[in-house]
Amino acid sequence: MQASGTRVKRPLGRLGRLEVLAFACTLSMITYLDRVCFGAAVPFLIRDLGLKDISDLKWAFTAFSIAYATFEVPSGWLGDAFGPRRTLLRIVIGWSIFTALTGMVGLKIGAFTFGGLGLLCLVRFLFGIGEAGAYPNLARVVANWFPYEERGRAKGWIWMSGRFMGGITPLIWTLLVVGSTYTTPLLSWRGAFVLFGCIGLVWCFAFARRFKDHPADATSHPVPLATKEVHALPWKLLFANRSTWLLGLMYACASFSWYFNITYFPSYLETRHGLDANSISGSILKGGPLLLGGFGCLLGGYWTDFLSRRFRSRRWARRIPAMVGHGLCGCCYLAAIYANSPWTAALAISLAAFSNDLMMGAAWATCQDIGQRHTAVVAGWMNMLGNLGGAISGWTIGTILEMSIARRAAADQVDVVSIAKSAKQAALTQGYDVMLIAFIIVSIIAMLAWLPIDAEKPLERT
Repeated sequence: MQASGTRVKRPLGRLGRLEVLAFACTLSMITYLDRVCFGAAVPFLIRDLGLKDISDLKWAFTAFSIAYATFEVPSGWLGDAFGPRRTLLRIVIGWSIFTALTGMVGLKIGAFTFGGLGLLCLVRFLFGIGEAGAYPNLARVVANWFPYEERGRAKGWIWMSGRFMGGITPLIWTLLVVGSTYTTPLLSWRGAFVLFGCIGLVWCFAFARRFKDHPADATSHPVPLATKEVHALPWKLLFANRSTWLLGLMYACASFSWYFNITYFPSYLETRHGLDANSISGSILKGGPLLLGGFGCLLGGYWTDFLSRRFRSRRWARRIPAMVGHGLCGCCYLAAIYANSPWTAALAISLAAFSNDLMMGAAWATCQDIGQRHTAVVAGWMNMLGNLGGAISGWTIGTILEMSIARRAAADQVDVVSIAKSAKQAALTQGYDVMLIAFIIVSIIAMLAWLPIDAEKPLERT
């Protein structure tokens, strides 16, 4: 058994860092394709499940986030203990199955209907369990294959790939399912979910044949390697480490605002700013936050690696891109409050996503710096708390919108179901503005949380 940090030689053929990064980037893309398509399917879900509006789906959004957060640390530990290869195969197979099953919910076969909103929430919860641990295990892959000064850019490419796919998913959905002036729909929304699930299974086939957990050759830099030894979950170390708690707080705040981009954002542009739901340009605007966010991930990753080489201090090399990003993010949300068209609103929120994602390379590289042989556990911990922030966001935004509509209905002395369309739109506008103010506040908290985080103090001194 090789000790952590030992350089070894193993004959792994032509597999190298670029191939490893390619597998990681394509997995990140599939992750976002399967996640973001749910937001694009909202109008079809409302129609076919007999819902009144998007606020009825708040528990479906929240169920995914709760499951995803809850199983992050256990899935990360499996990657640290048994290697990311087997763990990622389990993860991707699981979520691909439940992606396909999402398309079955509410399906009518004769007089039989295959579930409704309750089943949808259950499927989304199981989908969240399936996806949990994907990025912590990709952090384990990067820690195995890349030296310290290259990890930020590697994580930047991985996150950019995911964000990019998430950004073009609304366009893909429009071309496949909705159609446009120039195209006709190719699939039903149910068929699209089945197709997306099958893509994940194809990735698993290629990954199982080619990927190995460890690098084939020694490099000029020591690369920490996962061992075959099963380590206990380092709960005491996690709970006693200030940086891991602050990383989680920061990521929860960042996720609180970011989750809006893959849940309510398309409906926000349509109801708040009158965007044409079926236009090609509209689908591009809906993907704007993830497209620009992807560039933020890549730029932030290169930035933190540059600072690490320039200053030889990983503490400030991680802090500076992240703190600048969170500060700019809050400014962009403030601008969004005053936006008066779908284009200006989409631009402001897309720039907020770009700024927010400047911290991604630094945050995940910090997990590797602090975690070392427990990299996937620390990454899972941060992602767990982050996605709890996302779960709170999905529920909170839905509740804010419900309360805003209810207050307007009470003021007009009508039932919520009977409220006039114009009054409902005015209520939603007010609710969305309250939401943007909340995003500004959490951006400030995330920025301040970076000050005490120390990437040079690992969980264990080895």
